[in-house]
Order: sequence, then structure tokens, then C-alpha cells
Amino acid sequence: MKTALPLDWPQARPLRRPLQLSPRNSAPLPKPPRFVVGQVSVDRMPLDHAAAWVVHRLKHRESLPPLLIVGPNAQLVTLAAHDRRFAEALRAADLSVPDGISVVIASRLLGQPIPERVTGGDLMERLCAEAARYGFSVFFLGGLPGAAAAAAANLRRRYPALRIAGTYCPPQGFESDTMESAHIRQLITDAAPDLLCVAFGAPKQEIWMHKNCLSLPVGAAIAVGAGLDTQAGLRKRAPRWTHVLGMEWLYRLIHEPRRLWRRYIFGNTQFVLLVLKQWLGGPRFFEPAISGKTIADSADSFGA
Repeated sequence: MKTALPLDWPQARPLRRPLQLSPRNSAPLPKPPRFVVGQVSVDRMPLDHAAAWVVHRLKHRESLPPLLIVGPNAQLVTLAAHDRRFAEALRAADLSVPDGISVVIASRLLGQPIPERVTGGDLMERLCAEAARYGFSVFFLGGLPGAAAAAAANLRRRYPALRIAGTYCPPQGFESDTMESAHIRQLITDAAPDLLCVAFGAPKQEIWMHKNCLSLPVGAAIAVGAGLDTQAGLRKRAPRWTHVLGMEWLYRLIHEPRRLWRRYIFGNTQFVLLVLKQWLGGPRFFEPAISGKTIADSADSFGA
């Protein structure tokens, strides 16, 4: 018996104006110069612009390679400074949205201001709303057991025209299982979705996307962290006011201290030092050492 899980995600912000798309031109819409912090480049665009940029690409997916979308925050920037493979995956992304308020603050300190924070979860829901409008199909991959199917059901109730191409939650350790990895690729190949939402947690999801998605029949793949879990009602997201004040990290730390204290105390301190060094020396002088060692999967959601 299937049980409907509660909706626990704020409604996506309505469009302030219709998305301006060019149906006959497959050239990408313009983007402002990227902000660079450490080893990571971040696109300086608000949610509306990011959504329009992705929709334009999806409308021309037949003539373009798959689009990779990531959302760096303070922790991911710090991870990338020590993990070459992860840094390469982030740099390969076509669209890199500022998922953490720390990245937005750093951009302003370093003189390349980002207009607003764009979380992976907010962008995912906005793209699902646009997918319902334009007839794009969506595949949900990952999350906690049952999260992908429940998130799809909840989003379908919110956007009745949304086409669900498929859902799947692989078992833990799937990346080391050749047969399971092949099974996942086959599911996605058969579904051929316009939008693939990947919720494996960072850095696993970004590395998996970089390794697999360019050879899969998808229009775009977006790393969403715990986005499917919150859409399914399996995790509670911080209230909207904490996002406005840039205090979501503190709210989450108070509610999950055992899981998050090390990430925020040590990870955010490293990020501050990284930004300070870049501010003092200038971007061209900042070259953090990167080892070939891969950091274990350690971030299941964004926000710092």
C-alpha cells in the first residue's frame, strides 16, 4: 500500500516575468563572467536567469551535449581544494549556481558580486515547474529509500502536467558494483529524460555526473543533494526566513549538531581562510595544493 508523504518544501517562487527564450537559435543564452573562489567557478546569475538558461538548452537538446549543473557551497569549495577529481567535476559543469550563502558573501568581498543565493533544491523545483509548462520529462535518481518516488508523486500533485520519466534509488555502495552501475545507466538510457535530478550527496553525485552523464541520453543533469528527501517529506528543510537572513546553516547545526558540527566548524573555517588568502593575494596568486586523493562521500545536502 502506497502512503502519500507530506509536502515539506516551500513553493517555488513565481516567475516575475515570462522566460525570454529564442526557439530558433540553439546558441546558449549569455551569462555574466564567472566568480572564481579557490578551484571553483560560480555563475553570477539569479534564479530566474539560471532557469531560463537551462530551459533554453533543453529546448535544443537534440543538437547540444548534456548540460551539467552543480551548486557549490563553502564545504564543496573546501573539498575541491584538496580533491583533484572533485575539482575537475565542478569545473566541467556548464552551470554552477551559488548554493551557499558563504559563496555569495565571498563574491562580494572579492569584488565579483553574485546577486542572490540559488540553492540546488530551489532550482530543481523551478525546473520541474518549467518542465510541466514545456512538456519536458524528469527522472529522479538517488536520495533516501523511497525518496525519489515520493518526491516525484508530490511534485506531480503540485504540477499535474509534469512528465515523470522514472525514479530509482540505488543501494549504498552502488558505485563499486559494476552490475548495479550498468543497471542505473540502462534505466536512464531507456527513459532518455530531458532533466535528470541526481541525489547521491557530494562529492559522489558531481563525480558520478561528470563520469557518466555526457554519454547518457539526457538533456541536463542537476546535483540536488538532499533535495529529493525534502521534497518527499523525509527531511525537514529550514524555514524560508533563515534563507533570507543567510542563517540556514545555524538552524541546521542546532537541529543536527552531531552530524554537522565538524563540517561547519572545520569546513567553514577552512573556507574563510581560503577566501582571506585570495582577498589578500589576489585570485592569480592563489593556487591551493590539490592531491590526487579522493575525499570520501561526506555531504548529503547543501546550504553553507
